[in-house]
Amino acid sequence: METPIAILLIVIALIVGVGVALLLFYFVPVFKRKGAEKSAEKIVRDAEIRGEQIRKNAQLDGKQLIAEMKQEAEKDIRERKQEIAGLENKLNQREANIDRRDANMLNKENALEEKNQLLTRRLKECDKKDALLQSKIDSILAELEKVAQLSVSEARDEIFARVESKCAKEIASFIKNKEDEAKEEAEKKARNILALAISKYAQEEVQEHTVTTVALPSDEMKGRIIGREGRNIRTFEQLLGVDLIIDDTPEVITVSCFNPIRRHVAAKALDLLIKDGRIQPGRIEEVVAKVQEEVDADIQKAGEDAAFKLGLPKINRELLTYVGRLKYRTSYGQNAYDHSMETAYLAGIMASELGLDANLARRAGLLHDIGKSVDFEQEGSHVELGARLAKKYGEPDVVINAIESHHDDVPKTSVISHLVQAADTLSAARPGSRSETLESYIKRIEQLETICKSFDGVYQCYAMQSGREVRVMVIPDRVDDLTAFKMARDIREKIENEMTYPGQIKVQVIREYRAVETAK
Repeated sequence: METPIAILLIVIALIVGVGVALLLFYFVPVFKRKGAEKSAEKIVRDAEIRGEQIRKNAQLDGKQLIAEMKQEAEKDIRERKQEIAGLENKLNQREANIDRRDANMLNKENALEEKNQLLTRRLKECDKKDALLQSKIDSILAELEKVAQLSVSEARDEIFARVESKCAKEIASFIKNKEDEAKEEAEKKARNILALAISKYAQEEVQEHTVTTVALPSDEMKGRIIGREGRNIRTFEQLLGVDLIIDDTPEVITVSCFNPIRRHVAAKALDLLIKDGRIQPGRIEEVVAKVQEEVDADIQKAGEDAAFKLGLPKINRELLTYVGRLKYRTSYGQNAYDHSMETAYLAGIMASELGLDANLARRAGLLHDIGKSVDFEQEGSHVELGARLAKKYGEPDVVINAIESHHDDVPKTSVISHLVQAADTLSAARPGSRSETLESYIKRIEQLETICKSFDGVYQCYAMQSGREVRVMVIPDRVDDLTAFKMARDIREKIENEMTYPGQIKVQVIREYRAVETAK
């Protein structure tokens, strides 16, 4: 009996549990929803209250802002009204001034009109008087032509001829005086600048080694240099392009070559071979290659040292190589490298004294003879070759013009070009700087005297002081004092145009007239 009852109780309990669960499932959401609705209503009411407060505050703030803006606007309006009133006053004043000016202008126009009418009347009167005067002049000229039997143009020509004849000597004298004054002033300034430049530079005298000789320890060494069947000497000459002259001169070998760099390499290589004692084709090739490298390095270093000593800005490295090659080039016995350094230094000093770019002047002076580094290898004068090198490596136009014009091949376009030419002349003309062959010296003297004798009225001429001065004797009956002055100037110009010479040539025209009588 207990078992069915227990089961029944369990079933009832389950039913009751299910019912309670259903009731909870149904009513809990309802209660929650009602709670949420109440919360939402409360939130809405609170929001409405806060919104009303915000609206009221905004209204108050807006009214305050409007009042402030109204005050500012009224203030601006008052200020604008004041400004407008001030501008109106100024405009009224300007209108009054303009009215006064208009009145003054009208008065001036009336006065000018009166003056214009007066001038017109006077011009008409002058035209009448001019016509009357011209008619009188024409009648007077007609009478003068009848009396003098000359036309007006003939009389004018006659007067001009007489005036020209009378004033010719005065004009020549005036020109001479002015030229003398200009020369004296220019020479004074030039002497000061050149003296300063020379005083700041001292250079030892140079000599040209036209023949390169190599000393031998004994004549036996000549045979070793020649080698079996001439193998050694042939190898040496083929490698360097030089000629070895082995003659009867004891213990000396002469190296001959038009290229000074090859000649130097050959002499140095020979000296090393003689000291080493091993003279054979293989050893010759080895020594020549080594010496060539040393000379190339020495050339490059010489170019860089030149730029460094002169304090020049960056120069193309390949162009500096050509500068270094000048170390082995001579001209009239003067070393081209030393001459270029000296020219650069002198040009820089003169440029500094004149307030010019000293660096640019030194650069132009250093490179003015750069063509001599290749003129023994390429066709053309050293001026043409130098200008070509300068253009190739992008040198400034002033430097190029200095190179082209330092022998007056082209016109000079800058003062620096003139300074470079002056420095070049100073360096070449100083005592001991250059040597000259007897043949060229005699030709230069003969050409100088021939030029002087080509002028009419010259009796005799003499070149003196190694061609640095020429004295011209003229016939006094055919050449007067002023003509002698003009002749000296013409001779100078002809010498400058037709001759090439170092330094300067002084021209003296001497006119002497002697009247001799003997009292008995």
